[in-house]
Amino acid sequence: MSHFLNRREFIKFSLAAGAAASGLGQSLQAYAEGNIPVIGGHLKLGIDGAATTDQLDPASWISSYMMVVGCAWGDTLVRTDPHSGKAIAGLAESWVSSEQSSRWIFTLRKGVQFHNGQTLTADDVVKTITRHRDPKFRSGVIAYLSAIDSITANGDQVDIRLTESNVDFPLVLSLWNLQIQPGGGYDNPHAGIGTGPYRIVKFEPGVYTQLEKNTNDWDTNRGYVASAEVIAINDTTARVAALSTGKVHFINSLNPKIVPLLKNGPVTLYNTPGRGHYTLPMMVDTPPFNNNDLRLALKYAIDREQILERVLGGFGSVGNDFPVNKAYPLFPSDIPQRQYDPEKAAFHYKKSGYTGPLILDVADGVFPGAIDAATLFQLSAQKAGIKLDIRRQPDDGYWNNVWRSKPFCVSSWGTRLTQDLIYSLELGPASASNETHFSHPQFASLLKLARAEEHEAKRAQLYHDIALIVRDEGGTLLPVFNNYLNASSKKLSGYVEDVGNDLSNGHVIARVWLNS
Repeated sequence: MSHFLNRREFIKFSLAAGAAASGLGQSLQAYAEGNIPVIGGHLKLGIDGAATTDQLDPASWISSYMMVVGCAWGDTLVRTDPHSGKAIAGLAESWVSSEQSSRWIFTLRKGVQFHNGQTLTADDVVKTITRHRDPKFRSGVIAYLSAIDSITANGDQVDIRLTESNVDFPLVLSLWNLQIQPGGGYDNPHAGIGTGPYRIVKFEPGVYTQLEKNTNDWDTNRGYVASAEVIAINDTTARVAALSTGKVHFINSLNPKIVPLLKNGPVTLYNTPGRGHYTLPMMVDTPPFNNNDLRLALKYAIDREQILERVLGGFGSVGNDFPVNKAYPLFPSDIPQRQYDPEKAAFHYKKSGYTGPLILDVADGVFPGAIDAATLFQLSAQKAGIKLDIRRQPDDGYWNNVWRSKPFCVSSWGTRLTQDLIYSLELGPASASNETHFSHPQFASLLKLARAEEHEAKRAQLYHDIALIVRDEGGTLLPVFNNYLNASSKKLSGYVEDVGNDLSNGHVIARVWLNS
């Protein structure tokens, strides 16, 4: 059963969230445009990236599917504004820093309850972050937390001391893996109990997840639908068919090739520029990719413009082998764009001394058109005398069995809010997600300096130098930055194109509603 909010109900409903709630601006804007939220209904989403190995433990999350599920049942200490990307209140209602941004004190909201009725405490926050810092739990965000020297609870406050200054530290605590769990999740990290707008009803890895509204949600300005179902649909064609036949209301990761076919159909298309990108990581500590000339040969042997036009349909921009584009503040725009150059590729290939074929592991579900991109790369590399053999892998289990296991494969990355965050996660020596095994003392030193630098011009120069090291010495082959291409039925409203990440920064379920 669904109903519209009348004007008085809506204003009361929105203001109840308080000025710090990230959804407030979204809902008031929607109301101003005459797009009033509808309460109730059962939302169905067809999302890719699912695997039978998926778990509800936030430490294990690496896919878009688990991001959507996790952001539905959990909350982070800090959230981000969907338009500016700045840190705003989450479970922490406020925070202050001191000692040159090396000490941060967060004050928690009062009266927040977990789905099991337990009241949120500062101890829950301390234990959650401590668990993600422990290597035995293999958290995907452990690198972001490596600078924490101590974390303690004091009443309704969490006191975090860092080993170094970090002016962006609150944004670290907005990472979607850091959903606060009762007792930190030590007793049962797979319970799926959080403080978020929806409760887990059933979770069948690689198949579907059922959710129901948390009627005791502390944030009354989200969670319009009464229930939701996140269906695992890794095949692009199957997702489109599910949307076209009305089996789901929303799908993600459209193949750019089909966008023109959908433009005149009964669907809404979302083309969101962002910071996501596709990579072909080469493990720099594994032969033959431990040879920088071989890595440079491959970087010159890929035709980025061709992949942008033929695989992404122009929905994106070319990459330059470092994971930052002009969407980031302080982007080093003066670094020359690396072009497709078969002669330079052949020069470096010969200099490397390597003569055999190179195996590139690929799965179609890694990103839309992944196989096509690999095939185009294979053909462009041939012109430089480089033989690439494409080895197709199954989508199921790819992120656990191939990525970070095979020395040369394909990968995809979502948005991070700062240069420090994306460099730390994708290339940080302590990161479990360092897909190239990149370890460079000067890179680490410069990144630490940039993290603490408050003077913008000096910080920009540091990021410029970091980009050059990654571009010219790293194992990251980054041909393109992708726009996020999603689609929904005309029945769905309220979708927010969030600068934070794809799928409304993971909060698609909490932000949309179904029109009657």
